[in-house]
Amino acid sequence: MAEVSTEAAPLPEVAVEPEKIGAIDVHPAKFGRDWRRKPAFKISTEFDSESKDIINKFSARLFDGLGKIKGSFQRDLNGKLQCPQLGLDTKYLSILYDHEDRNALFTASADLSNQFQLKLQGDAKAQQGELKLITKLCDSKYKAEVSYDVPSTRLPRASVTFPGGEVKLVDEAQEEGQAYSVHALLAKNFMNGLCSADFQGESLNLKYAYKDKEMTLIPSINLPSKDLTFAFKRRFNPLNKLSYLYNFNSAAWSAVYKHKPNDAFKIKVGYDSHVRVGWASAWVGKEEAGAKSAPGKVKFQLMLQVPQDDIGSYAVLFRVKKRWDF
Repeated sequence: MAEVSTEAAPLPEVAVEPEKIGAIDVHPAKFGRDWRRKPAFKISTEFDSESKDIINKFSARLFDGLGKIKGSFQRDLNGKLQCPQLGLDTKYLSILYDHEDRNALFTASADLSNQFQLKLQGDAKAQQGELKLITKLCDSKYKAEVSYDVPSTRLPRASVTFPGGEVKLVDEAQEEGQAYSVHALLAKNFMNGLCSADFQGESLNLKYAYKDKEMTLIPSINLPSKDLTFAFKRRFNPLNKLSYLYNFNSAAWSAVYKHKPNDAFKIKVGYDSHVRVGWASAWVGKEEAGAKSAPGKVKFQLMLQVPQDDIGSYAVLFRVKKRWDF
């Protein structure tokens, strides 16, 4: 089953990359003008049928909204406590302490001016960190970033983000030592669609995405492997959608049909030929959100997986999460 971050993630579907479970985001919190209108204390409990773990999380507002304390821990069916973590978030400092590892991760930032920000991320146990200098050029659409290891163990990294894409200068280990490599993502609107080129080292992925009110077509090719794929999406009406993906090199394909009568309920049915598994899933509460927006702040996820080669070994998985705000 998929793992979760600070909010519940959907049950896994074939070829969907999982997220982390029970972890607390260590990045500094974003404190907006409406911060004081948020709940002062939040508790959530979640049960995952695959891991059979009960995941508990809490957060409390401190200092009249200037920061918050948050934590998480897991319990198995025998009541054994696992993975206790405790964190503190403020606008410029975040600290996460892991009791099992006896380690603390921290992020500290400082605004040097309206255009420059300094950020330090560190691992107390490993005695390592990363220092970043971030600047916004002209307006928020342009950003440049330079990163250094503390203490220095490799070459500095740099990136520039602009409306048409992003260019990164990263270091890679080679036989003769460290050397720079360029990663670039460029995109441009063309003929009612979007052309993009993603270059990483010696690999280049070219993609074109055409989209109108009812249909989306996305052919893509990877060079030099010449791996060609084609994605097709059809929107029959606001309630029903179909997506299809075909890989010409491996002849593998996958299809997903989605029925969404409202924002709080959704059903999906799909098949992936690469792993030869059919599946069906249902969500009460938004798939991509946590329990906050679910009816009664209770999010329920149910999934059925049926291997094509052994139908009798089907699996029924579920996850339920309840949140309380005070």
